[in-house]
Amino acid sequence: MKKLSARRRHPLAAVVVLLLALAATGGLYAAFAPAGKAQADETAQSLAIEEGKKLYAVGCATCHGTGGQGSSDGPSLVGVGAAAVDFQVSTGRMPAQQPGAQVPRKKNIYTQAQIDQLAAYIASLGAGPAVPSEKQYDPAGADVARGGVLFRNNCAQCHNFTGEGGALTYGKYAPNLEGVEPKHIYEAMLTGPQNMPSFPDSTMPEKEKKDIIAYLKTVNGDETASPGGLKLGGLGPVSEGLFGWVFGLGALIAVAVWVAAHTAKAKKS
Repeated sequence: MKKLSARRRHPLAAVVVLLLALAATGGLYAAFAPAGKAQADETAQSLAIEEGKKLYAVGCATCHGTGGQGSSDGPSLVGVGAAAVDFQVSTGRMPAQQPGAQVPRKKNIYTQAQIDQLAAYIASLGAGPAVPSEKQYDPAGADVARGGVLFRNNCAQCHNFTGEGGALTYGKYAPNLEGVEPKHIYEAMLTGPQNMPSFPDSTMPEKEKKDIIAYLKTVNGDETASPGGLKLGGLGPVSEGLFGWVFGLGALIAVAVWVAAHTAKAKKS
């Protein structure tokens, strides 16, 4: 029998094998990389929640309960969402310094990383509004005029026409919005802190919130001047008319008294 001659390999066989190997490697990566990334994200989120729970136990549990269920000293935090935590803690309102009709803004005592951890823990207790992205609250390209109309219709009753704040009942007040970061204005509209009503996206879409932020940034900006002199709190003609009556009439009465006194003195002499 003749020996079978060995088959000669095609010159491109090695190249084909290499390409198949690379394809298999890529397929394996595509199959396992997303799962690995998702697992890593889940692990990071779990660690954030765990650290947030520790911070909560130290700074928040006294008033809001060990599980966020609330107490006689503080409301329940179940379902308030991460945005509410970011707003309250970033502005220093929480932890509260002392009980009162309204918790004022003060210096923040947490880092942003710690605030994110607290927010992650509170968000794990129940679904709620998430922290907005910069794209959501960036006022670039927004309609300032439309924002003014929306603000006057929905916000001026408490914050007055230019957002300078105003008094409410029983020691409460609407805070001054001048210099407040766009992110915090957006979060306040989204969550409705303290006495403020909430404006979710179903009630006030994202675009309208951006328009309001743009209006406040413009009307309280350094380039915006008040041609009328003293703004008198920005309350409009009511405060201006009251100022005119009180100080104007007061000045007229003072002049009348001065003239009468000097006239009587002249007659006696």
